[in-house]
Amino acid sequence: MWLWMSVCSALLLGIYDVAKKQALKRNGVYWILLSATALTAVFLSPCLSAGSLQDHLSLVLKAVLVSTSWVSGLYALKHLPLTTVSTIKASRPMFVVIFSILLFGERLNLLQWLGVAVVMTALFLSSRSKRHDTDKETSAKGMTCMIISVLSGSASALYDKFILQHLEPLFVQSWTNIYITVLLAAVMLVQYLADRQKFEPFHWDWRIPLIAVLITASDMLYFFAVKDPDALLSVISLIRRSSVLITFLFGALMFKEGHIKDKAVDMALMMAGLALLLSGSA
Repeated sequence: MWLWMSVCSALLLGIYDVAKKQALKRNGVYWILLSATALTAVFLSPCLSAGSLQDHLSLVLKAVLVSTSWVSGLYALKHLPLTTVSTIKASRPMFVVIFSILLFGERLNLLQWLGVAVVMTALFLSSRSKRHDTDKETSAKGMTCMIISVLSGSASALYDKFILQHLEPLFVQSWTNIYITVLLAAVMLVQYLADRQKFEPFHWDWRIPLIAVLITASDMLYFFAVKDPDALLSVISLIRRSSVLITFLFGALMFKEGHIKDKAVDMALMMAGLALLLSGSA
């Protein structure tokens, strides 16, 4: 069951990424995140329940990791083509494996190490195609943000496995979204007070509630999958990252982004590396 929940979560996550890219045309990064997360918190409000101070502090840390990953990821999405972002984002399961080695003492077998090598090669090759899509300064900013997003997202995935050993999925999801909303609102308040003239106004976009619905459903399936005692985090992470196939296809077919042939090779290598990791983790 946890495998099917992971597959459905990946499908919804891919559509969610496409909707975010479109929504950035009307609003800034923080407005998209704040409005969608606030709506998600409202959707999940019936699931709120009491918890200890330690439980809530652990969810505040979770909120910080998620906020960092989301904000940096959306900035990268604004400066880089969707196909480039999707290729780099596909590397996150590799970092989950690496952090598992460093933090939990896990060891990689031959297939897993081969998968890591293939993914790293795909990352190197992806820099070849991205150079043609944006100027050097914008590209450098986008790539920096994307790296931060991948690393913080990987840390969040590992942390999920830890906290879900003693907390219920809906408790984690409902309260985490509240804390993320508070964090983002505080950041936006500081930005507003610092420079009111340059503060971006909010523009209503029908895609915002769609984003909220998609991420609520995707995360719910993900948390319940991770909670399953038989679930393997490495496998779930790999399956969930397969959402990049959806974003890549939308970028190529709908948005007509350039240099698709080169990026398709990068994506194929990336997925081959992830498949090796999956085989080695089975």
